[in-house]
Amino acid sequence: MSTSVVEVSGEKVKAISDKRLTEIFCDICIKEILKGNRPGTHFTKDGWLKIMTNFEKETGKAFSQRQLKNRWNALKKEWKAWKKLKGKDTGLGWNPIKRTVDASDDWWESRLKVVLEAQKFRTLGIDPKFERKLNQMFMGIVATGDKAWAPSSGTLRSDFFEDVNNEILEENEEENVRNDVHILNDVHISNGVQIDGNG
Repeated sequence: MSTSVVEVSGEKVKAISDKRLTEIFCDICIKEILKGNRPGTHFTKDGWLKIMTNFEKETGKAFSQRQLKNRWNALKKEWKAWKKLKGKDTGLGWNPIKRTVDASDDWWESRLKVVLEAQKFRTLGIDPKFERKLNQMFMGIVATGDKAWAPSSGTLRSDFFEDVNNEILEENEEENVRNDVHILNDVHISNGVQIDGNG
């Protein structure tokens, strides 16, 4: 197993850097997400306990919650940089020999000027299969691009949902009404933040 020692808040801890262990960690996290142990942006205490227990059971390696949380944060940071690097560009291929995005030197030079933290991806990217796992872990909880918003940002811009299709299909109207009522019952607005875009 490959680990490296990093210093976190003055404490030296071993970090998971082995690809196989990282894949196992991601699979366990995804299972806990699907079980509902990450109801928002963070795992519950029980979720972390299950992640630590299952990780040790599957690998024979014991890591603290802090160590696993550090790995989670490092993966999230890498995923954000990767998504930012690729942006909205379509038609980018995957080069299995270089193990990164198959794009021209001009594309790389222009993108790396914008996304400085993505330099390492020029020689080793995130392969599509692993990217799908990271998407399951972080999509929806990490703000990326022009749709990023947080309660501290105040009122949502009126164009925030501009590209959302709000059409209700006639044959599903009754079901849509039931779902709307269910969603309204689940919505909690905190800190008096207005989210209707009407200022």
